[in-house]
Amino acid sequence: MTRVDVVISGGGMVGLPLGLALAQGGLTVLVVDAAPPATVLEPQFDGRVSALAYASVRMLTALGVWDDLAPHAQPIREILVTDGQPGKPASPFSLHFDAQEVGADSLGHIAENRHIRAALYAAVARAPNLELLAPARVKDVAVEAGAAVVTLADGSQVSAALVIAADGRESPLRARMGIPVVDWSYPQTGIVATVEHDKPHHGVAYEHFLPSGPFAILPMTGNRSSLVWTEDKKKAPALLALDETGFQAELARRFGDHLGAVRGAGPRWSYPLSFHIARDFVQPRFALAGDCAHGIHPIAGQGLNLGLKDAAALTEVLLDAARLGRDIGALDTLKRYERWRRFDSVTLGVSTDALNRLFSNDLAPLRLLRDLGLGVVDAIGPARRFFMRHAGGDVGKLPKLMKGEAA
Repeated sequence: MTRVDVVISGGGMVGLPLGLALAQGGLTVLVVDAAPPATVLEPQFDGRVSALAYASVRMLTALGVWDDLAPHAQPIREILVTDGQPGKPASPFSLHFDAQEVGADSLGHIAENRHIRAALYAAVARAPNLELLAPARVKDVAVEAGAAVVTLADGSQVSAALVIAADGRESPLRARMGIPVVDWSYPQTGIVATVEHDKPHHGVAYEHFLPSGPFAILPMTGNRSSLVWTEDKKKAPALLALDETGFQAELARRFGDHLGAVRGAGPRWSYPLSFHIARDFVQPRFALAGDCAHGIHPIAGQGLNLGLKDAAALTEVLLDAARLGRDIGALDTLKRYERWRRFDSVTLGVSTDALNRLFSNDLAPLRLLRDLGLGVVDAIGPARRFFMRHAGGDVGKLPKLMKGEAA
């Protein structure tokens, strides 16, 4: 039977950074992923992008990933938040974030998922103590007194001190281990599309709050932007069924003309919006990270950053324990990670839920209240800078990796 320190189920954008961090800290790690590498590394643009807060960029830099990714990542220099209605001028009250105000080069970066995956795979190929097994799948985990025995779909077995699930929102392994979730659905659908535009965006991201939900315009490399469009789930199918001309007309009503003419570039896709959080993040010799543990509304673009913070915190907890000669799979070790990350995850999830409910309506009293709130925060420097640091993932108790330090 193969023996390693840690088995990670899921080799995505949380599982691979977690594996890299643990391996660089001296643990032996096996990452098991169901997707064939050739599929994961398809060079064609599939329309999916992610926002990386500057604390996450520091982590990827510390892990040796950022040099490969940086040429393909667009810095976010400014963020403009407005409230309005489709086809009408935005409210005169707005919130403006400028990275220079907090002494930063950017508030984060936007990168295509294909480039993030390619940079992670390149780092994995260079990493000692780390093996990526793909395509493969964890079928079962049996927790014993001194180890967890992982059975793979092909019948082979691996013994590990700890098993970590990083296999997504619908985590089969979380369900297999009997961990329930608290969850609810939103009456909204997320529509994602990429557009090209005539004028340069200058690294400015826009968050337009519309009655159906937020409409985000995220700058990409070149004269391109990614749109994250939250729409009433009853209206979304009709919008998605429009031909290119009709869809472009609906985009233009929400996008405006500040970047000139816009046209589609790449596929468009949609997904239902929901919230969930696992009742437990850990069990003896088992832990959850990333979307397995929590899923929040995309209103703040913090989903991947929340998962990377899980990876950084779990790495720090496990390496601290290993250096002290303690059992990294023991429940008291893992509870430190759960206490650290559960509060932050719940707080951010509840905050994004409240923001979505406050802004996703067209009630006049609430519109007046939120417009005044945007104006007040914009006028108060310390408050504005706090929200900028929050957008950059630079608040709360940060793991060492998110400070750019070795764990």
